[in-house]
Amino acid sequence: MKLKMRFFMDFLLLILVEFVVVRLVNGEIPTTLEGPFKPVTVPLDDTFRGHAVDLPDTDKRLQRSVHGFEPEQISVSLSSTYDSVSISWITGEFQIGDNIKPLDPKSVASVVYYGRLSYFLNKGAKGKSLIYNQLYPFEGLKNYTSGIIHHVKLTGLKPKTRYYYQCGDPDIAAMSKVLSFVTMPVSGPRSYPSRIAVMGDLGLTYNSTSTIDHMKSNNPDLLLLVGDACYANLYLTNGTGSDCYSCSFADTPIHETYQPRWDYWGRYMQPLISKVPIMVVEGNHEIELQAGNLTFAAYSSRFAFPSHESKSASTMYYSFNAGGIHFLMLGSYAPYNKSDAQYEWLIRDLARVDRKETPWLIAMWHAPWYNTYKPHYREAECMKVAMEELLYKSGVDIVFNGHVHAYERSNRVYNYTLDPCGPVYITVGDGGNREKMAIKHADEPGHCPEPSKTPDEFMGGFCAYNFTSGPAAGKFCWDRQPEYSAIRESSFGHGILEVKNETFALWTWHRNQDMYEKAGDQIYIVRQPDRCPVE
Repeated sequence: MKLKMRFFMDFLLLILVEFVVVRLVNGEIPTTLEGPFKPVTVPLDDTFRGHAVDLPDTDKRLQRSVHGFEPEQISVSLSSTYDSVSISWITGEFQIGDNIKPLDPKSVASVVYYGRLSYFLNKGAKGKSLIYNQLYPFEGLKNYTSGIIHHVKLTGLKPKTRYYYQCGDPDIAAMSKVLSFVTMPVSGPRSYPSRIAVMGDLGLTYNSTSTIDHMKSNNPDLLLLVGDACYANLYLTNGTGSDCYSCSFADTPIHETYQPRWDYWGRYMQPLISKVPIMVVEGNHEIELQAGNLTFAAYSSRFAFPSHESKSASTMYYSFNAGGIHFLMLGSYAPYNKSDAQYEWLIRDLARVDRKETPWLIAMWHAPWYNTYKPHYREAECMKVAMEELLYKSGVDIVFNGHVHAYERSNRVYNYTLDPCGPVYITVGDGGNREKMAIKHADEPGHCPEPSKTPDEFMGGFCAYNFTSGPAAGKFCWDRQPEYSAIRESSFGHGILEVKNETFALWTWHRNQDMYEKAGDQIYIVRQPDRCPVE
């Protein structure tokens, strides 16, 4: 029986490959096998700029709609393997002002009932609860304390199975309605989620809502957010916001935030992420410095991470499997040099990867290494210097980044040189936040940044020296679109990754201004393990 099934699966794979080849011959969808491609810059569409204005707190989608300690801001996140997920939610109301009194996390239980039938939730799990504070040691600035944040891990789940759940505290009759999610497929070379949505720098603007609406129409099984969720740090603690914090609030004693924007974001996103698992990695807008030099408090508290399961000691970097894909979620804003904990963890994690079980290796972090736009140009060069060789030798197939508010996809590249075994780098920092789009390119006359101003203050270090070889040798910027940049466009949107098998993955980028079914960029990314062996 097993031999017959294997023969049948091989037959289906052959049919799929032939189907893909026919489509490629007909010129419908290109493949990386045809690359490298001549660089393309899609002309700027001045008629569509998007409505990148934040939703006001009066919007009903952002307002609290529960009573007492009923759950809100409910979300699902994955563990490191298919058989476990985490359910997260918040109970109680946040406080902001001069005299805040934190809630007691132990005062409300963290309970989830779940099962495979909506009317028979025959399993139960308990978890942990916490609160976090955002405190400022300056007169006139308002402090914040969150509602009670709950994280409950569900275990013993079956792959590709719909589970129904209800979360809250049954002892005080504060339970959510019954919701559901679908688990990931078991890891294997022919087992993949149907559609994975990828977004970055989302924010909470009217344009963000367009991105989400477009993304929902693609019915994703998993949502990946490459940093910068709600942009609470574009606000003062009194709720006054700006598209450019440093331009409007240059004299503040500390970079303030308005933490209720996190609650607004959680409420807006709940209808989606209470059903579709979301996995997040930190961006620069999650730094949120406060008293005691504490950072990333909201990010680390509000989301559940499989850090422990993937043997990471930090919420800033971790890994997980989704079918036959192993995801590396790396931290642009955590130390990354060879002597640092993140690098040492990455070596150990890569050593545990079995490419027969998870053929695809995909990495994500916020600040891109291959970016040809003027904003953030070569900003993460020191991280690139530290980690690029390791990821290349480990055979990373695709890298997703955000940070730059535009879209860009590279040819396969390594060390700024076209390389058929290098990853495809894709920047999707175009989710729709209020900082607007990036439109200027570093290779255009007059737009090459001053090298000394490129490093990020929080990341530290300076590694962005002039190129020593290639067409840009002796220069800090190219004088034309670099050959490693396949396509770039300044538009808001999101991407969908459809891994077909251990060889082919279809990447589609959708622009907000297009009809839902139209693609702004589409390509089959093809693995070549025989040509590109992994060390």
